[in-house]
Amino acid sequence: MHEHEPLPWQPYPPLSDAERVARARAFGDSMRTRRSCRAFSEDSVPREVIEAALMAAGSAPSGANRQPWHFSVVASPEAKIAIRVAAEEEEQAFYGGRAGREWLEALAPLGTKADKPYLETAPWLIVVFAQRRNGMRAEDLQHNYYVTESVGIACGLLIAALHQAGIATLVHTPSPMRFLNRVCQRPETEKPVMIIVAGHAAPDATIPAHALDKKPLEQIASWL
Repeated sequence: MHEHEPLPWQPYPPLSDAERVARARAFGDSMRTRRSCRAFSEDSVPREVIEAALMAAGSAPSGANRQPWHFSVVASPEAKIAIRVAAEEEEQAFYGGRAGREWLEALAPLGTKADKPYLETAPWLIVVFAQRRNGMRAEDLQHNYYVTESVGIACGLLIAALHQAGIATLVHTPSPMRFLNRVCQRPETEKPVMIIVAGHAAPDATIPAHALDKKPLEQIASWL
């Protein structure tokens, strides 16, 4: 097979329009039950679940099909502690004034704080890195395209796949995040984007009422 040889389109299974609408609505109903979890139990999650979700993420479209992402999956207690300690140090500065009044006021209804015990408690931390270039050696590096957009789509698929598997998630974005390169042993050419915390919700986990306030369709879409 030649590298640029086109392959036949793999058709979707035949469906009626009503079935397509039903499937889209069912998926939307499922995803609307997804909430960010900030209290995790120590209950284990099989590695196979994480692997399957990562394969779903890896199917995301990307600029020039360069797939400019790397997922560093952290289960080691020592590594999780190191991430928590470094993240909370940045969070203390953030909530101590670095964020600014307007940002802190926007976060207030969610009740978030500088302490992040879930970074140590949850069974899995998935640290997402964006790769501006592919390749390990300087002479082999290839430029990647639409890196931010590509990684964002992959992360969305990853969160959706974990939700479909009944796994609670939280996106955590300490700032700055360069300590993640050190803890995860990733090269400086990669940019840490987020930590996706994955596991089971603790029995006493709660959801801030503000998190249920979602914009209606007419506010998030327009039709031309």
